[in-house]
Amino acid sequence: MFGITGVKTQIRRAVIMLGIVLVLLFCVDPCPGADESAASKEPSQDRLKFLEQQVKLLTGEVKQLRKEREEDRREQQKVNDNMTKIMEDAAKRHHSKWFELAEKLNKFHFGGYGEMHANFGESSTSDQFDIHRLVAYFGYDFAEWIHFYSEIEIEHAFVKDGAGGEIVLEQAYVDFELDPAINIRAGRVLTPLGIINQKHEPTTFMGVERPLFAKYIIPTTWSSDGIGIYGSPCNWLDYQLYIVGGLDGSKFSATGGIRGGRIKERPSYHEPAITGRIDLHPFVGRELPHNQDLRLGVSFYHGGLDNGNKGSNPGINGDITIACLDFEYTVSRFDFRGAVAYECISNASNFGDGTASGIFGFYLEGAYHFMPESLKTGKLENSDAVAFIRYDFADLQHSMDGGMTRNPAGRMNEWTFGINFYPVQNFVVKVDYQVRGNEAESDLPNLMNFGLGWEF
Repeated sequence: MFGITGVKTQIRRAVIMLGIVLVLLFCVDPCPGADESAASKEPSQDRLKFLEQQVKLLTGEVKQLRKEREEDRREQQKVNDNMTKIMEDAAKRHHSKWFELAEKLNKFHFGGYGEMHANFGESSTSDQFDIHRLVAYFGYDFAEWIHFYSEIEIEHAFVKDGAGGEIVLEQAYVDFELDPAINIRAGRVLTPLGIINQKHEPTTFMGVERPLFAKYIIPTTWSSDGIGIYGSPCNWLDYQLYIVGGLDGSKFSATGGIRGGRIKERPSYHEPAITGRIDLHPFVGRELPHNQDLRLGVSFYHGGLDNGNKGSNPGINGDITIACLDFEYTVSRFDFRGAVAYECISNASNFGDGTASGIFGFYLEGAYHFMPESLKTGKLENSDAVAFIRYDFADLQHSMDGGMTRNPAGRMNEWTFGINFYPVQNFVVKVDYQVRGNEAESDLPNLMNFGLGWEF
């Protein structure tokens, strides 16, 4: 592409060529056959001056052309630099928008879990298929040290009065990460008791249905609203400690224990509770044979029972204290876990509905990973198969105040035999058989259960 400067350059070149032609015309003898003596004569003085002038003129023209060529080059370079800058600025603006969008999206966190059950009972028990839970996780990072987490659950697929289904906000809290040793958590948290109330995703426990212990003794899922601290002062110790809204003692019962006392909407702070746990990891940092790992947990809960929904307190004069021990141990292909808890309820005789002053329960479970390594290829590269057996015991009428009669239906036990198959780590196919009973010897049929569970 030529501009005005380019045209001038071409004209200058034409002038130089014309000058060269003129010099040649003056310097070359137009009559090559003339007398040698004439050819050998020195050129006249005028002709020499003329030639000198032409040389000077041509030299000046060459210098001028070089100067103009350099200016033209600089001007073209300036144009190129401007174009490059314009393109770079446009690219930066374009990339900046995508970078800002990606940065914003990266602050959001999504996930969830769910489980489907098919339950078949003996005798006259109704068989059923149940989309038991569908749960969504949602979180956001306000900063590197401020994080929001939530868990919203739909149970039994259909929500309507009397239908049995529900939509519930099980978790909604903010973490302020100050230091590994001490951090602050505020909002709706999982009450830190037992094992399954803290880790209740279907891929994390054996069997289709949760243990009796996780239904009646430490009712799962049990959420509490409040504020507290948590942390890991060292690599073998974790802790949590919260002040939370308490339970509604008027909803306790002989065959349901404390399960009905959970307040899922707007819990009263009339008589708040304090709860916490400590987890010990004694094998951390030690090289032990057979891939051994051990966690020991101790947790507690203490609070008043005169709490209701939306501050409408039931007038219950009493309090509850819960102490719980749990463990998880792995050695080679074997997993063992269990928990035991005791609940002491004061003035239980005034609550009505046969509430006991003492509730006791435990469960113990052993599992074996039996899938051969030779089968873990191709699509089953990350698969696993686990056979397990679990024994559950829940005595909701363990201790009674004077004059109260024990309800034998509140003393329950359960054997569960089953298999969990994991085609991938976060999806499980479950099958088990449950032998159930209670002290009342009432109609409590055995169950054959099938289930699917996932987490993402």
